[in-house]
This record gives sequence, structure tokens and C-alpha cells, in this order.
Amino acid sequence: MKKSVLLTASMLALLCLSGCKLVKIESADGVAEDPLVKLVDESFAPKLVPALSEKAVDLAVLREALKAGIDTAGQSHGVRVGGAGGGWNFALKGQGVVVAENRATKAAIAEIDIDGDGAADATLQLGPVVKGTALRDATPLYDFSTFRDQIEYAKLGRALNDRAIAALPPADVALKGKVVRFLGAVVLRSAKEKPLVTPVSIEVVP
Repeated sequence: MKKSVLLTASMLALLCLSGCKLVKIESADGVAEDPLVKLVDESFAPKLVPALSEKAVDLAVLREALKAGIDTAGQSHGVRVGGAGGGWNFALKGQGVVVAENRATKAAIAEIDIDGDGAADATLQLGPVVKGTALRDATPLYDFSTFRDQIEYAKLGRALNDRAIAALPPADVALKGKVVRFLGAVVLRSAKEKPLVTPVSIEVVP
């Protein structure tokens, strides 16, 4: 009886382990074949980054445009998603000194000063936790109507953020005090809001 119980338990354990292993293999294969992952693979570097680079407004120019109001700046330089109630999404670039950085959090950030007054003019998200979907929404590359539902569209936003963060300087590369050049996207809902930028690149300027 004991032998039977032990044998049954052993078989169940083996099946469980085999099942878990199989799930992992299937998951890995699934990721490779996932249409969403394929879309990010095929569009991020070949299409999204060049599109952001082509239409990016310099942060200094955007700050000047915002003096006339968020809608005026948005109509000149941005894309609005979700109608009148949605924020304006901007492809954004700039250069400045990193005056502060916080890597001791999953939502790591770097504060950048572009005008030399010592105060932060924008916040660069360093991840791995990233807020917003500006990378998805700042260009017309990703049309909501081509997705199954809002959940899939939201997953795209997260996947793009993850891909962007993976290309940034790692946590052991200190940025504070350095001059950096960035390219990315931001969503703004008011003219007085400090930009929280999702960068696709941050380059330390020699």
C-alpha cells in the first residue's frame, strides 16, 4: 500500500515537473510566435525609432510652444488620442545635464536640466516600471482598430516600453552630472506639467 502511494506521489510529482517544464517551453515558443511580440520586433527599431526621430520636437521648442497653451502646442507638434479628453502625445528630443537620478526604485528616473539654471525641466523614465503609453500613441504606426480589444492595445504599450527601457544605459552607469542627449515620447495634459519622458535612447555626450 505504501509502495503504491509512494509510486503514485512520485508519478504525480514527475508529471507536475514535466508539466511545468513543458509550460515554460511552450511559453518561450509562444513568445517567439506571439503576433504582438512579432509586431514589436518588426516595428520598434525599424519604424518607431525613425518615426520619433523624424517628428521629434526639441524640448526647448515645446516649452516655448506651451506658453500659448497645451492645445496650441499639441496642434503644432503633437498627436491626441482619445478625443478632447485625452492628452497630447509628443515625440520629443533634447539635451541637457542630469541634475538628479533615482535608481533605488523600480520606477527609476533621471532629472534633466536643459537651460542651465540647475532646475529639472523634464524627467526621463529609466524603468523597469514605466508610466504611460506615449511611445504607442505619439505616432500613427499603431492603429487601435487593428487590435482585438483594449487589453491587447494596452499590452502593446507595455511591450514598447519594455523594449525601450532595455536599450537604455544600465543601472550601474551613473548619469548624474553628465550631459545627455535623449529621444523619446511624452504625454501632456496641461501646459504646466513637467514632461515625464519615455526615452528610446539616452546618449551620454562626451
